[in-house]
Amino acid sequence: MRVDLLDPDLFAANAFWPTLRHLRQQAPVHWHDHPDGGGFWVVTRYDDIVAVYTDHDSFSSRYGMRLDSNPEAVSAVAQRMLIVSDAPDHTRLKRVLAGAFAPNEMPRFEALVRQVVRETVTEALDRVEFDFIDIAKQVPNRVVCAFMGVPRADWEWLGDIATEAFEGADEQARTGAHSEIFLYFGELLGERRKSPGEDFLSRIAADGALSEETGERRPLTDEEIVFNCNGVLAGANETTRYSAAGGVLAFMENPGQWDLLRSSPGPEAIPAAVEEILRWTVPGVHAMRTALRPARVGGADIAPGDRVTVWNASANRDESVFADPDTFLVRRTPNRHITFGAGRHLCLGARLARLELGVLFEELTSRVKEFRPTGEALFNASNFTWGVRSLPVAVTPA
Repeated sequence: MRVDLLDPDLFAANAFWPTLRHLRQQAPVHWHDHPDGGGFWVVTRYDDIVAVYTDHDSFSSRYGMRLDSNPEAVSAVAQRMLIVSDAPDHTRLKRVLAGAFAPNEMPRFEALVRQVVRETVTEALDRVEFDFIDIAKQVPNRVVCAFMGVPRADWEWLGDIATEAFEGADEQARTGAHSEIFLYFGELLGERRKSPGEDFLSRIAADGALSEETGERRPLTDEEIVFNCNGVLAGANETTRYSAAGGVLAFMENPGQWDLLRSSPGPEAIPAAVEEILRWTVPGVHAMRTALRPARVGGADIAPGDRVTVWNASANRDESVFADPDTFLVRRTPNRHITFGAGRHLCLGARLARLELGVLFEELTSRVKEFRPTGEALFNASNFTWGVRSLPVAVTPA
């Protein structure tokens, strides 16, 4: 089989699954050539992927966490933006940022999420026929913008520019979008410093983290705050959007599972379904690390400087971990998917994403008897952040 995980058409056609299955079975740690003259390792088995994620001494995030990122852009934010940093800076940044997503913060989030979901679903169901991506985009964007203290008038623009920053047609478009977000949050931070509120931006501007080296509390710099606001905005938008839309598509393709979920009693039904939706949709298709020292992964020798990509989408369909992995089952348990990664870089907003998806599908199961496709589902062409970009549907109200 021809293996080209850089081919955008493979992802736009939702046709990359056979390639990942082939690699799991025939070449679980595969050297993939790159047009730039270099190459990268492709790791596709669950256990090997977890091993890379959790070996922080051998594999670094600071040199970029996706294929084809701009080295200069990565260098400009490395060790100051959570997703492209290693300890001790990663530890310090996460201590400040993670507080806003702690378990004791979730009740405060829930009221906001329920209000946003109810309003957004009601607006859509009034039309009967609509593109489900409208709901899937608006719910996480409205929640994260309200949480971060972004003025209501800027929500839609900021959501659109965040999508461009991670899914733009080329590196120039993505870099330009990131720059716009940095400028926006820089201005908003200045306003919050003059007039702080209860929002996330005000909170991290005031908080600091204890330094492992000196034991002193050190506040984040303005640049660190701006860079990580960009990361939170993107992370909060992308996972929930693609998992929500991909989940509805899965239910349309498996209507018996929708009927089963709607009729399932007990408090565990929705959470179990959310975990299966996350396993099935896996918006973060791959992540990249750079080897700092000689390492061995799945029998392959990795040299210092080698780029190593771990394919979450493949891990979530690994036959050695998941029974009947290519079947969507809302009652699947256990469900040890790694949609949110593993190790130190486990997604900061995982709890919030689960909450949003849970509330959304709770609302949908009570108000929608049936989803019906009214057009073709379209997918974006990215091998990094991937999912349904258009899903025309009609609904039969419950």
